[in-house]
Amino acid sequence: MNNKIQAIIQRYQADRTRLLDMLWELHYLYGYLPDKALSELAAGLNLSVDDVRETSSFYHYFHDHPTGRYTLYLSNTVIARMNGYQQVLAALERETGASVGGMDESGTFSLYETPCIGLSDQEPAMLVDDVVFTRLTPEKVSDIIRQLKRGRSPAEVANPKALPEDEVAYVDQLIDTPVCQTGEVFFQQQDDDYAGLLQNALDAGPDAVIGIMTSAGLRGHGGAGFSTGLKWRLCREAPGAAKYVICNADEGEPGTFKDRALLTRSPQAVFMGMILAASAIGAGEGIIYLRREYIYLKAYLENQLQQFREQGLLGDRILGRVGFCFDIRIQMGAGAYICGDESALIESCEGKRGTPRVKPPYPVQQGYLGMPTCVNNVETLAAVTRVMQQGADWYQGLGTDDSRGCRLMSVSGDCLRPGIYEIEWGTTLNQVLTLVGAVDPWAVQVSGPSGECVAVEKSGERRFGYGDLCCNGSLMIFNSSRDLLDIVHHFMEFFVDESCGICTPCRAGNIDLRDKVERIIAGRGCQQDLDEIVSWGSLVRSTSRCGLGGSSPNPILTTLQQFPEIYQAKLVQQQGALLPSFDLDKALQGNEQARIELTQTELTAVPEVTK
Repeated sequence: MNNKIQAIIQRYQADRTRLLDMLWELHYLYGYLPDKALSELAAGLNLSVDDVRETSSFYHYFHDHPTGRYTLYLSNTVIARMNGYQQVLAALERETGASVGGMDESGTFSLYETPCIGLSDQEPAMLVDDVVFTRLTPEKVSDIIRQLKRGRSPAEVANPKALPEDEVAYVDQLIDTPVCQTGEVFFQQQDDDYAGLLQNALDAGPDAVIGIMTSAGLRGHGGAGFSTGLKWRLCREAPGAAKYVICNADEGEPGTFKDRALLTRSPQAVFMGMILAASAIGAGEGIIYLRREYIYLKAYLENQLQQFREQGLLGDRILGRVGFCFDIRIQMGAGAYICGDESALIESCEGKRGTPRVKPPYPVQQGYLGMPTCVNNVETLAAVTRVMQQGADWYQGLGTDDSRGCRLMSVSGDCLRPGIYEIEWGTTLNQVLTLVGAVDPWAVQVSGPSGECVAVEKSGERRFGYGDLCCNGSLMIFNSSRDLLDIVHHFMEFFVDESCGICTPCRAGNIDLRDKVERIIAGRGCQQDLDEIVSWGSLVRSTSRCGLGGSSPNPILTTLQQFPEIYQAKLVQQQGALLPSFDLDKALQGNEQARIELTQTELTAVPEVTK
């Protein structure tokens, strides 16, 4: 066995559940995943090669073929396309000599498109190896590629001051973190006595901590809004030899970037939320599942975790408490939108395909390694820390009766001030649009493609909250000049590409829905097509295996409800029994030639009569 591969296996103690980490090390070693290397890795883990390939082939950022010295991933979101994406792409192809999905003749550059990389506030943006470049223009692209051709590394180009990668100054060198409005809960700039806070929580005991979360009315900020206190209690009461806390930092919903800001500006609050959760449920290990696109944050976060260890907030006998041992590791993802689903994320943490599990059992009953597991997202965990600092009554005083507290909004699109905004639940859509300087707002995509598209004229006075305009933290604003059908088509392409493929409704249904949209855009759709979109979309919603699949028809269904006129304007009248989408001439093309070929085949197939 190759010594380097053997060393990788030994480093992870031949633990099959760390397969994703080992695949990343192989990928860094070779620039891709060669068949021979996968075979040796499989043998060292006592797995079949097919077992290993089943995982490696699932993720977007793993390649099974050689790539260039530099690998470029250009984000192709709707927001990027509104800000010069096509010109930037043309410049990249021209300057590198590589076409999308391929490599230039010299083997220097590989160029790929990729979905959202969590930078909708400063697109067009791209990743070059592990380094991010934002606010791209053709001129900026030319300069970057010219420097790379001269032998400079991506880090040298993006970080000319050679700032240490484990410091926040390095992250700030790469990207802006525009926190445009703070409130009572997040981004509090103060010297937090985390040791004192944790000491008080440990003295109060698990039941008291869980009770504070419940009384505060803190709900999960990932979208579903499940009670944080109830989730913790269920996990604590579930039987299991070990328990786990997982921070879902797989912020893959296009248009969302609030978690990136929290992990940059307030990582300590997130870590402390995990520690408090661990103390409440009795967990000994925590995992931060960090989306691959945020790889440039990893060294900085590892440094912050080490500081927590040195302060006695992580590790064995935390704050001297016998029996309270808890540490956190970072698990890098590899590019799969579906891993935003908590059960798919757990599968990925175990070194498998990110396939959603059938529920029940729920993760609080059987999660990571089959043990009770509490999965909370970044924003929820940061809020936990603040609730423990200020108390349940304080948090109860924020927001509305059914939606307590505040919400972070990632705002992008047609507005003067894109960035992060902290608002109280109960704020109206119009108030937010005014706050961000929306320019001629016509439509707003709430909660990314999987959310709801609303007409500003109809929905401007709707209030953000679980009882009205539910929001997972993303607002994309579109003015009246935007082609909403083209945006819908782009979103459906995203869902087709990102489906895990495990269930038919999502895998096949979204292809049919996308094709229907294409038909309507091309002017070949009729009322029957719209009727079928509604029925098929409802079927996908109700029968998909996971919530992400169930929400995938939303771009079509919500725009059809809010903007029926844009669909009706494209329809043609059906004439006779044939649908307008059916091209009779095209269907008959080649018919005569096929008839001749069939006749000749039949003649040659007749056996010769022997005398």
